Amino acid sequence: MIASGQYHEVIAIGIAGDSDETIEIKVYYVYGSGEQSFKLLENVTTLDFLENKKTFDEFYNSAILTDDEKHEILINSQAQLQKYAKSLNKLMHNHNITAPQRVLYVSGMLLSMQNVVDTQGHKIQDGLVPADLKGIQSDTKRDGVQIVNQIKEFLVARDIPMDKQNLMLSSFSEISKAPLRDKETKLDKEVSKLIDGNASSNKQIFTFIYHNIYLSIDAMAGHLDIMGEMYSEFLKYALGDGKEIGIVLTPPYITKMMATILDINQNIKVMDLATGSAGFLISAMEIMIDDAENTYGKKTTAALDKIHAIKSQQLLGIELNAEMFTLAATNMILRGDGSSNIQSANTFETPVELYEDFNANKLLLNPPFSYDQNGMPFIAFGLDKMEKGGLGAIIIQDSAGSGKAVKTNQAMLKKHTLVASIKMPVDLFQPMAGVQTSIYIFEAHKPHDFEKTVQFIDFRNDGYKRTSRALQEIDEPAKRYADIIKIYKAGKNAKIEASWDLNDVYVEGFITKSGADWNFDQHKTIDTKPTFDDFRKTVADYLAWEVDQLLKRDDALGK
Repeated sequence: MIASGQYHEVIAIGIAGDSDETIEIKVYYVYGSGEQSFKLLENVTTLDFLENKKTFDEFYNSAILTDDEKHEILINSQAQLQKYAKSLNKLMHNHNITAPQRVLYVSGMLLSMQNVVDTQGHKIQDGLVPADLKGIQSDTKRDGVQIVNQIKEFLVARDIPMDKQNLMLSSFSEISKAPLRDKETKLDKEVSKLIDGNASSNKQIFTFIYHNIYLSIDAMAGHLDIMGEMYSEFLKYALGDGKEIGIVLTPPYITKMMATILDINQNIKVMDLATGSAGFLISAMEIMIDDAENTYGKKTTAALDKIHAIKSQQLLGIELNAEMFTLAATNMILRGDGSSNIQSANTFETPVELYEDFNANKLLLNPPFSYDQNGMPFIAFGLDKMEKGGLGAIIIQDSAGSGKAVKTNQAMLKKHTLVASIKMPVDLFQPMAGVQTSIYIFEAHKPHDFEKTVQFIDFRNDGYKRTSRALQEIDEPAKRYADIIKIYKAGKNAKIEASWDLNDVYVEGFITKSGADWNFDQHKTIDTKPTFDDFRKTVADYLAWEVDQLLKRDDALGK
């Protein structure tokens, strides 16, 4: 039902038994077409909620996902997608798809699976399914050619501008370039349970993506950057950790947090000048859509009209790298086509009219780490192009706020206000574990008042431990990510849920005109005077050590 695209959520009711004594009722809230995309409503054991509209509304409000549940789904979806990406990487490696090509294969094949729909929403033809790839050995019917032709049909039907079409098709043409990949070959173990008989390399890859990713997209949390997750996984093999070229994609729970901090809603215009795979725009768009649906009601004409405006008019992304642009555009198309204002261009050379006409009031950024001054000129440029009073947030290397970007920082403070600085976990961009980052939040076109304090927040303990293999929960991460929004808004008066000492993690302090004192550790006063408890603990530790040494000595003598 959900897989048909006609519904986004379903209430499923199961009834078994043949008498009052044996009857059993189970009710589920289903939010996607994936195998695990449901929630058992354990407290609902009767059908009384169907009595009238009021009872159903109360039932529905209790059935839908809570913020904590959404956060858990986001993290679990990310972990599952990373698992698929790892298996898919092995599959493509075994079929001699080079590491730089792999993410383009994923994005292109996902596009080819979409129904071809015109700008009015009328279906022209079905999307490709594995059965459509028959291994025909002709120049026009090869599996790879069929996939690329389907992508072209999709882009043309959507009236995607010709320059964008050409750029995207140039990237996706990799899928059809090698005829050998369209000849039947032995099945890889990753797809042996999905296909009967031998199949071309392209069909094997297509089938894996179709069953494990495409059919699960709607089950994954809305803020999940699908192309970004795939890119990050394949980046490990293509370009090491990406440090050399400054590519560091922001985790989806961070993009969601930053978008929430900026208080994004349905009426906001959001800009990202280093779009990457569009992770920030996806998070912003999901928040905006949720707000519209909460205001007007899901599937109402007013809500649908507003959502169309959000996707077509209220999101602007600029990306210089052609392949990253293709990923970003695909990502937004897979979300219902928010690709209208995704531009392939140099941020600093784009006609100023583009920014003036858009008139952004929110800016989200993770600039290339390899750029001049760690990428700080991106936020300076973006703030200059925003409306007065707009808010911008950038996640960037700490060094940008402590000496590496003083020229830009000093110039920014003459025109814009540093509102807050949030110190992020050291291992946030694993495997680039040595990259220390902070989030800086600015108010546009309001010169910094050096007699007013700036918020400094320590978020190094976000509740997660990161390894090369997984994201582990160690200290109430869902509550901490909810709390950080509250701390930003209310400081030490925040009504927090997790175990924090606000005196340790929050401080307000003054910055100077130097542009080199923007980080938490530069403003948190550390009391080095030992307390009596410190003394007692030290003595106890020493005595314990002495006893341990005596016991070891006695054991040695006993031998």
